[in-house]
Amino acid sequence: MQSTQEASAVPIRSRGRLLKILGVGFGLAVIVGNTIGAGILRQPGEIAARLPNVWMSLGVWVAGGLYALLGSISIAELGATLPLSGGQYVFARRALGDYAGFVVGWSDWISTCGATAYISLVIAEFASALAPALKGRDALVALIIAATFALLQWRGIREGSGVQNITSLLKAMIYISLVAACFALGGRGFHSIADSSLSTTGIPPLAAFVVALQGVIYTYDGWTGVIYFSEEVRDPARDIPRAMFGGVLSVIAIYLLVNLAVLYVLPISEVAGKDLALGAAAQEIFGSHGDAIFRSLVILAMFSAVNACHLMATRVLFAMSRDGLFAKRAADVNRGGTPAIALAMSAGVAVAFILSGTVNQILAVVSFFFVANYTVSFISLFVLRRREPERERPYRAWGYPSTTALSLLGSIAFLAGAIKSDTQNSLYALAVLAASYPVYYLLKRFSRR
Repeated sequence: MQSTQEASAVPIRSRGRLLKILGVGFGLAVIVGNTIGAGILRQPGEIAARLPNVWMSLGVWVAGGLYALLGSISIAELGATLPLSGGQYVFARRALGDYAGFVVGWSDWISTCGATAYISLVIAEFASALAPALKGRDALVALIIAATFALLQWRGIREGSGVQNITSLLKAMIYISLVAACFALGGRGFHSIADSSLSTTGIPPLAAFVVALQGVIYTYDGWTGVIYFSEEVRDPARDIPRAMFGGVLSVIAIYLLVNLAVLYVLPISEVAGKDLALGAAAQEIFGSHGDAIFRSLVILAMFSAVNACHLMATRVLFAMSRDGLFAKRAADVNRGGTPAIALAMSAGVAVAFILSGTVNQILAVVSFFFVANYTVSFISLFVLRRREPERERPYRAWGYPSTTALSLLGSIAFLAGAIKSDTQNSLYALAVLAASYPVYYLLKRFSRR
């Protein structure tokens, strides 16, 4: 295995180049579009079932948001200091060498392709509930959705970023409109406070809070979206920190408003266990048309997540390929600034997940790596600060090293909790990690040939 210094010296090998045309607006759009997905629809009911107390239920969303905000302080420095597209793979490889970069990049790419498939299937599921003619055709509808957004990006980043800006703005407007409707038309107010003594978890409150926090942190996942495009941002030193902080704060605000709106309409006892708590609130305020209105709006809101996942997965594979950790041709960029082969391969993996019916199992295993990759990034910041003290850092993490250490400890604690609460999938993830070195070795040899 190469040393870290050697790894960072591998020449870039690609035809064409990425275009430096993105700004803060796109950074905000990709963070909001990628982060706000199916999680906020399903988690409020699960959280309320575990924490049937209004303030604890809201508190866990605040805690998850603080973790994301604290982490963004450190990741923003890495993105501004190493402005290369490819996400957290770039930091891991620079600080810890090729193999660490390979593990982070490969798990990120697979999980993002899996997320594309999952979100497309959720849209298809919602669509079939609205149109009986689509029942039993979820896979076909999901394939059309995934393929359509890949084709929209094929011409170039201008088209891809334009779609992201429009769909993310639409998503924000939809959620704000639903929240406003809940407060305007919901008549019961916070009656759920009276249910604060309910206990349905059967485990101590602190343990229930920790388990609930794991689900919330998964729901916040995606707040690093802008760093996948650092090389394409016009002024990464300024725009990456602004986009990251603005995006994280926007997501926190939307998540808290959604939870407040649901609890304004429904008592927490009725929210607990609901698969789609916001949908239940919509039925309460819109009556018999509530479900159709809710599903239609959510379908429109989910499109931005599909587009964002395609964009991000493509950049990860592109970065690995030009560094010699995957097929050389996947680093080729077309005239519009799109790594076209990497896009085709990423879309192909998403399609394979949809057709195989294994997307849920794949995500359950690789989701372990979501926070593991954050852990590696926080370690990378410590390593690079120590090893490259003279390197220009246009943005420095506020409160370093304390804030980075807190983020790192939080990530480690989360991983320990994940292993305990989902031992089987965590063990599968560790088995994948153990088997990754032979794959890395073979791909390395293949790319050289």
